[in-house]
Amino acid sequence: MTARTLEQDIADTADTVTAAPWMRGLNADTGYLFYRLGLRSGRLFNATLEESGLRLRHYALLRYLATVDGALQRELSDRLGYDPSAIVSLVDDLQKLDFAERRPSPGDRRSRVVVLTDQGREALRATEKASRRVTDDLLGPLDEDERAALHALLLRVAEPERG
Repeated sequence: MTARTLEQDIADTADTVTAAPWMRGLNADTGYLFYRLGLRSGRLFNATLEESGLRLRHYALLRYLATVDGALQRELSDRLGYDPSAIVSLVDDLQKLDFAERRPSPGDRRSRVVVLTDQGREALRATEKASRRVTDDLLGPLDEDERAALHALLLRVAEPERG
């Protein structure tokens, strides 16, 4: 088996993804493919999460909160890349569902930290199963090695400071 270059794989994929000539140029544009994948991924994830009364942004917030003992809202904004006003609304939503709560900050009683509740952990466990199903659907055409390689590459692109 001969080694193929990434450029050869991209060219073959762009030619075989669709027969429509007008799509060939778009499919050769990696940024556009990211955009299309993001739309499709967001649509599938949101449809699955709506069963739990959540959206993808809620899920991201729950996932982050599961890794910390509590976080200030500005930390959530910084870590997740969401506008601070969006964080307030997302935390309000999670609080109404009893998935998160605001507590006084141990270091500064004027500040509040957002903490995941037991109900939030349970909701996260349920949504993680659905998340894996969506990911499996999205990555269906890829084998295990290709999935691992894609994940590693996406981490390098999404978080260049880690690479």
